[in-house]
Amino acid sequence: MRIVTWNVNSLKARLSRVEAWIKAVEPDVLCLQETKMTDEAFPHESFSSLGYESAHYGEGRWNGVAIISKVGLEKVRQGFDDGRDDPDPDARILWATCGGVRIASCYVPNGREVGHDHYHYKLDWLDRLREDLKTNTDCSKEQVAIVGDFNVAPDDRDVWNPEAFVGMTHVTEEERKAISNLIDLGLVDAFREKFDQSGLFSWWDYRGGSFYKKQGMRIDLVLASKPLTEKLEFIVVDRNERKGEKPSDHAPVVADFKVT
Repeated sequence: MRIVTWNVNSLKARLSRVEAWIKAVEPDVLCLQETKMTDEAFPHESFSSLGYESAHYGEGRWNGVAIISKVGLEKVRQGFDDGRDDPDPDARILWATCGGVRIASCYVPNGREVGHDHYHYKLDWLDRLREDLKTNTDCSKEQVAIVGDFNVAPDDRDVWNPEAFVGMTHVTEEERKAISNLIDLGLVDAFREKFDQSGLFSWWDYRGGSFYKKQGMRIDLVLASKPLTEKLEFIVVDRNERKGEKPSDHAPVVADFKVT
């Protein structure tokens, strides 16, 4: 099963690129973030014409997540089920079961700056994700993939220059601890199962030629349960999709699992 996560930074602006990429790469499940669409505007027909079912959770100009699957799309759920009465105000997480794998497409809040209300919202959001997983899944036994733009670089290998990020979001001890807390539930950072080295990124700022200077961050993650990680065959960042005309600032992360 080929599972992909990709922050497209506006699906409307990049739909033709996404369609062409699907035809070339043939993912089984494609999780999108930052669609920036309402549910009514989401192009389900475009994906069905390619042989895919699709589910979307959006709000318009901001956020928005989708799961596009050709191996089934069951038990679709928007938002959190963590026992709290207050719903997440943003469209940031969508769940579905695809081919026997429970999948979440996540767009974690950016955080803006350390100490900002949005930073505290980010930490709370990640805590809610952990509580949702604890309540509704068993990562020690089930096939689970929590994927998306986490807006956190898990360690210093995941930023081009750690000194350039001192005092900034995405790298603070609190944010990294929140990712560790997810992993402690029985998840694995699948990319690090195959690659130990630094300098392998999934996001590059549009400004200053960051992509060509290799000044990026690895913030798009595939967190897989151990039963699913045992079936991991291949994982790669498709850097080529960061090139060309009007790319997203993120590249797709492609993971192949030998799921039967």
